Amino acid sequence: MRRVRVRESVAVTSIRATILQTPAADRLEVSTDRVVRVEAGRIVGIDATGDHGGHVDVTLPDDVVLVPGFVDTHLHAPQWPQLGTALDQPLDRWLFEYTFPLEARFVDTDLARRVWDDMVPSLLRHGTTSVAYYGSIHEDATLALAEACASHGQRALIGRCAMDHPEGTPEWYRDGGPREAVDASGRSIEAIRALDDALVAPIVTPRFVPACTDAALLGLAELAAETGTTVQTHCSEGDWEHGHVLERCGVTDSVALDRFGLLRPNTVLAHATHLSDDDRSLIAERSAGVAHCPLSNVYFADRAFSARRAIDAGLRVGLGTDVAGGPSPSLLAQCGHAVAASQRLVDEGDPAARIDTTTAFWMATAGGADLLGIDAGVLEPGRWFDAVAIRLPAAAQWDDDWPSRFERLVRLAGASEIERVWVGGRQVV
Repeated sequence: MRRVRVRESVAVTSIRATILQTPAADRLEVSTDRVVRVEAGRIVGIDATGDHGGHVDVTLPDDVVLVPGFVDTHLHAPQWPQLGTALDQPLDRWLFEYTFPLEARFVDTDLARRVWDDMVPSLLRHGTTSVAYYGSIHEDATLALAEACASHGQRALIGRCAMDHPEGTPEWYRDGGPREAVDASGRSIEAIRALDDALVAPIVTPRFVPACTDAALLGLAELAAETGTTVQTHCSEGDWEHGHVLERCGVTDSVALDRFGLLRPNTVLAHATHLSDDDRSLIAERSAGVAHCPLSNVYFADRAFSARRAIDAGLRVGLGTDVAGGPSPSLLAQCGHAVAASQRLVDEGDPAARIDTTTAFWMATAGGADLLGIDAGVLEPGRWFDAVAIRLPAAAQWDDDWPSRFERLVRLAGASEIERVWVGGRQVV
């Protein structure tokens, strides 16, 4: 497979295109025939074509539109070889019989590099310009993931997965104790930052409460505070996890994580399908948010997540594929699943839960970037030029109005329609 390196790719300085984007959850913005100007990877201006008299590097054809890069807020990197496996199993069995044995193999750093060199370009070809990754417990494999993202040109938050609980993890795949979990995570943060690459950053990653002792959770929260690092973990994913935390801690997952000190600005809570109104208020108060993984929730979460209630409550909300609990790496596909999940809630008696394609696309772009604290997700001056050129599906070309074209684009386009991808102004696909 050809390996594309950021430092070998061509930086764009101007591109002429029609822009489709969702700067707000309830607003589709269409800007026809614009010239986007880029300097040092950031957008410095967007002009009407008639107002731009200079050279244009790239002119997109009429049937190709420009959209912000997609942001995957929850992905398990070492589960990439597991795509599509054992999704008929309950979560605890899926983890212990399939997932943990696979992740344990990433002690082999050569294996890790081969997987990363397949996964990162594949995600870029799907238009995924930014990802919040869970790694394995292995420091070398986690650093290799950061190196792969920097090399291929993908923006990423990368976390070494901490897990030390003797009952919530297998003996052959866990940290030796809370001190080891914290110290290894600290070394991983230092190693990723030592790469000194603007595209990659560390993120503190306790797997979830069932997999971590109280001491590890407290220590990881202190590590995040001391190093100024954001946090990601699972929260109230399904009946099994939700019930475990209630029994062990006597409170909901959100409250427990807050007491441990892990509910911080931009903390990414994966799934969160069992949130109460009080949980939503607490998460919003802490400026944290949810990685909504609508497809994997079908398999493992026992219920649908109400993106509408979360957004209305002031939570940050992005979309996640949850590879490999979600078998599709496409965030465009997740947009369709998010709309379907909201319809399920409507059918169950919650008419206010409905979202449309505009809201789903916002979660996949602007909402996800805001959740991760990334200055992207919208094509406007001052932000990174992380963008995707997508050919309109044939069905969309029959529509005269842009809202209909947009809906068909989101629902029907896939990797084969993606023509080019830029990250930080450099073309990586």
